[in-house]
Amino acid sequence: MTAGPWRTLLDFLAGRMPGISRDEWAQRMAAGRVLHDDGAPVAVDAPFRAGQHLFYYRDIADEPVIPFAENVLFQDDWLVVADKPHFLPVTPTGRYVQQSLLVRLKRRLGIETLVPIHRIDRETAGLVLFAVQPARRDAYHALFRQRAVTKTYEALAPAPGPITFPRVHRSRVLDDETAFFRMTEVPGEPNSETRIDLMEVRGALARYRLQPVTGRRHQLRVTMNTLGLPLVGDQLYPTVRRGPREADDFRQPLQLLARAIAFTDPVTGQARAFESQRSLDWAVADGG
Repeated sequence: MTAGPWRTLLDFLAGRMPGISRDEWAQRMAAGRVLHDDGAPVAVDAPFRAGQHLFYYRDIADEPVIPFAENVLFQDDWLVVADKPHFLPVTPTGRYVQQSLLVRLKRRLGIETLVPIHRIDRETAGLVLFAVQPARRDAYHALFRQRAVTKTYEALAPAPGPITFPRVHRSRVLDDETAFFRMTEVPGEPNSETRIDLMEVRGALARYRLQPVTGRRHQLRVTMNTLGLPLVGDQLYPTVRRGPREADDFRQPLQLLARAIAFTDPVTGQARAFESQRSLDWAVADGG
C-alpha cells in the first residue's frame, strides 16, 4: 500500500478499487470482511497509513464445500481452541473463504474479533488456537516465537526399517524454487528442528510422534520425506500427485494430526493443555 491522498482506509479502497462502491466497501468493513494482516477487522473510520497490508473476504462463485465439521474444545474470554478436520484451511485463501476455519468459527460463535494465533496446513487435522481479543494475540503469538509451546503431532508413514528412534532431525528448509507450493531441504545452517519417536508398527506402516521445535512451512512433511518415510496421503512429497488448484480426494486425507498443545497462558497465568479428539485412519493408510 503506497502513500497517497487518502485520509482513511475507506477512502483508499474506494479510490483505488472503484469497481466496488464506497457504500459497499463500508458495508464490508462494518461486517468484519476487511482485515488487517493479523486478522483483526478494519474499522470503517480506520486511518490510512502507507505500508499496511489488508485482506478482505470476497464472494467466490462455486466455492468448494468441505464436508467435515470442526469442533470447539475450549472457549473463554481470551482463547478459543478448535479441532480442525482435514482439508479445511485455517484462514481464507485461494478459492476458500466461507469454507475456512476462521470464517466458520466467527459465524458459529458470533465473535467477529476472532484471530488465529498460529496456523497448520489445510491438509493437516487437529488443534488450532484463536485469540478472542486481537489486542491479546501478540501475547499468545509470542509463546510460539519464544518456543514456549509444546506441540505434538502424530503421523502415519512407512515402517522405519534400519532407521533408529527416537531422534532429532535438524536441517535447513527453504522454498522449492521449482514449485512455489513446496518446500525443500538444502545445505546450510539448520533453521528447522523436529523430535521424532516411533509409537507403534503395524505391518508395513508405523505411527510416529513428531514434536517440532521450530515452525517452518511443511516442516514435518519435508522432514519425514527426507528420512525416506513420506507421510501417507501426502500429495506433495516425495512427488506432486495433485496440484494446488485440483479437486481434493476426500477419501485420501494426509495422515498428519496436530494431536496436543501445552503452554502457560500469558493472560491468565494458567497451565493449558489440550488434546485433539480426532485420530489417524489406518484403514485409509492401508488402502482399505
